[in-house]
Amino acid sequence: MYYALFKNVLFAPVVRWLFRTTIEGEENVPRTGGVILASNHLAAGDTFVLPAMLHRQLTFPAKAELFAGDRGVFSKMIAWFLRAVGQVPLDRSGGRVSLDGLGPVLQVLADGGMVGIYPEGTRSPDGRLYKGRTGVARLALAAGVPVVPVAMADTQKVKKFGIPWIWKPRIRIGKPLDFTAYAGLHDDRETLRWVTDEVMNGIMELSGQTYVEAYGTSLKIGSLSAAEAESRVLPRPGYGAQPPQLPSGGLS
Repeated sequence: MYYALFKNVLFAPVVRWLFRTTIEGEENVPRTGGVILASNHLAAGDTFVLPAMLHRQLTFPAKAELFAGDRGVFSKMIAWFLRAVGQVPLDRSGGRVSLDGLGPVLQVLADGGMVGIYPEGTRSPDGRLYKGRTGVARLALAAGVPVVPVAMADTQKVKKFGIPWIWKPRIRIGKPLDFTAYAGLHDDRETLRWVTDEVMNGIMELSGQTYVEAYGTSLKIGSLSAAEAESRVLPRPGYGAQPPQLPSGGLS
C-alpha cells in the first residue's frame, strides 16, 4: 500500500512531469513473474527515477544495516521507509554476496516480484560502464528468472534556476536475457562471470557507454589510476571469452 502511495502521489508526478523523463522499451518487462532489472548506475536519482516510470513494483535490495534503525532518529526513519515500500535487506557482511545473504531477494523473485540490481556495485566515477559484480548472475541462476538490461541516462543533478534538479532523464529497456540453460550453476565461477558479462554487454548496447574492464570502486578508492583505467577499455564486457559448457555436457 505504501509503495503505491509514495510512488503515485509523490515520486511519479515529479519524475514524469517536472523532470520530464522519457522511457523506451517498457514492453520488454514481463508483465508477471519473477524478473531482475539490471541497470547501469550514474547517480542517486536512478533509484527513484526508474521505479517511478514502471507499472510494476520494483524492489531494490538495500544494505542490511540500513534496516537496523539503530543510529538515531534519522536511521529509524530510513528503516521504516525501506520496510514500508517493500524493499529488502542484502547481507554482505561476509564480503562476497552469498546465497544466504540473498535470501530475502530470492524470496521476492520466488513470489513473482521484480528486483532491481546495479551490477557495477557503485555509481560510475566518470560516466563510463565498469565491470559488473557476479551477484546478479548468482541471483538469476539461483532463482531461474530472466534478466532485463536497463540503461539510465542524464540522471545526474544539474542546476536549474539555481536549484539542484534532474532534467530530461532517459530510460532504455532491452529485451529479457534468458540464462535458464545454466540454472543451478550459481557457484561456478566461470559461468557467473560469463553471465555477468552478457548482462553488462546488454546494458552497454543500450547505453552506448565506453566499457572499462575494472571495478568502479577501484578507481574511486585510488587503487586504480585514471591511466590504468584507460588501458582497460574493451570493445565489450567479456571480450574474447567463450560461453561456458552447458550442464548437459557434464557440469552439475
